[in-house]
Amino acid sequence: MSKNMNILDRRVRAFLVTPAAVVIGILIGPASVGAIVLYAVAAVMLATSAVGYCPLYSVFGRSSHGRPPLTH
Repeated sequence: MSKNMNILDRRVRAFLVTPAAVVIGILIGPASVGAIVLYAVAAVMLATSAVGYCPLYSVFGRSSHGRPPLTH
């Protein structure tokens, strides 16, 4: 499992998307179904940003990590 996320992608997930999902979840009601879904999304975003690997990027063949180094 190689990294497929660049540092900007990881930071956006960790510092923007995750806190936004948690705050919105709290605002709509901490025990509602929507909030629980948002908490799960926040957890996935935080985990993928920590690891640097997004499984959906692999499914769609996308990578924001950049070009792999050339091997000689």
